[in-house]
This record gives sequence, C-alpha cells and structure tokens, in this order.
Amino acid sequence: MNAEPAAAPVDNVLRILSCNILAGASVKRYHEYFTRSWGAVLPGKYKLGNLDQLARSIAKFDVVGLQEADAGSIRSGFLNQTRYLAETAGLPYWSHQPNRRLSNVAYTANGLISRSAPTEVLDYPLPGRLGGRGVLLARYGEGREALTVAIAHLSLGVQSRLRQIDFIAELLHDRPNAMLMGDLNCAPDCPELHALFAHTALVPPDDPQPTFPSWRPQRAIDHILVTSQLVIERMWTLPAAFSDHLPLAAEIRVPTAALNAAA
Repeated sequence: MNAEPAAAPVDNVLRILSCNILAGASVKRYHEYFTRSWGAVLPGKYKLGNLDQLARSIAKFDVVGLQEADAGSIRSGFLNQTRYLAETAGLPYWSHQPNRRLSNVAYTANGLISRSAPTEVLDYPLPGRLGGRGVLLARYGEGREALTVAIAHLSLGVQSRLRQIDFIAELLHDRPNAMLMGDLNCAPDCPELHALFAHTALVPPDDPQPTFPSWRPQRAIDHILVTSQLVIERMWTLPAAFSDHLPLAAEIRVPTAALNAAA
C-alpha cells in the first residue's frame, strides 16, 4: 500500500475527489432501490464495469476519499474495491477502513486513494446509536503544519451525527491545514455542521454542490470542507457513473509550509 512520494503539485494545487460508490451498484431512480435491491447483496460483472468507469476519473486526482466501498464480501465478488480502484487508476497508494460487516454478504468501508503516501493513517470508530461508522484520518507530513485529510460517512440520524461531528472536531480542532470529505448526510447549514465550524478552523463552503440523488441532484450532502488556510479554487460534480451520489471534486491550493512538511 506504500509508494514513493510524488512531486509537489504544480502551483501548490491538489485535485481532490470524494465519492460514495454504493459498493459499485447502480441506482438511477428511486424505484430501483427496490426493483434492483439484489444488487446490494449479489456480485455482477456490471459492477466491475462501473468501477472501471470511475477509475478513469480517479486517475486525474491526487487524493480520493471513498465511502460505501466494499472491503471484500459476496456482493463485490470478494474484491477489495478500494484496492481495485487504486490499481486500475494507476495511483500508487491506498488504504481502507472497514466499518460494518454483515456476515459474508457485505463489508462496508471508507477508502483513501492517493498519489503520494501519507506519513500516518489512523482509523477511528465513530459514536452513534448504531455502530458501523468511522473516520479515516491521513496525515501528510510532520508537525502542526502537516496536511490532515479526514474521510467519513456520517449517520442518517441527527443526534448520532452531532456526536460524530463532536468527535471529528476533537481530531481536527488544532489542525490549521485540514480537510474533511465524505457523505455527511446533511446540508451545509445544518446545526451539526455549525458545531463543526465553531470548534475547528474548517469553514462553510462558498458554493455547495447538490450531489443527491445523482439522477436529479437536489441536496448538498456530500462535502469537501477545508480550513481557512486552504483555498478552494474550484468545486464541481462529476457526471453520475452509477451510484446514487454524484462524485464531488475540488481543486485546492495548499500552503507551501504544508507541502514542505509533507515532503
């Protein structure tokens, strides 16, 4: 899973991608949650085709955060989807955080794919009424100036999300160069994120992008949030490949001090 560090990005800009991949399954209308529910538990060649399509997009990015990747179970044909996407995209580093296992049927994970190897990767289970949620924390560099990347998939319930946000805020509160990406299951103006912005240097997005549902995006529940020392040059969504979420992309200008720490 390790690789030699890549060269510093041109103009200190990193290309970031966050996507909930629904374990490779296809959902393009609400009724397909029911009519194609077999896709949640059974493997299929179409899922590899979906992953291959996504890998072609991933190849253009420097850091990729995945949610609802399968870590190797019946529904994925026992394929570690994070590893498969990294190797197919040609990016040299990957890591994952399996969170919820349903026997051998499904094994849900957060995933990290990166052009350069982090200095440290940590896995934390998140609190909540139901277990099976986590945050994957990667640190690029040493010391306070290190670039910290957190990947999370938060709960549907408000009270659980509040507890999870409090936990993540503790991890990021003293990190000036940090980003949080993932399916947070809430809009930027929700009370949970207000608490996050109050207790960390993360700032609200200037231009939230609707990502859900992918066939008619109306809700901005997938996020790439950064601290004030990082600058989002551009944020956009990629066309829907297969999941019920649109992938969210950003170009982020990183301070030279953070890149030097990573180097």
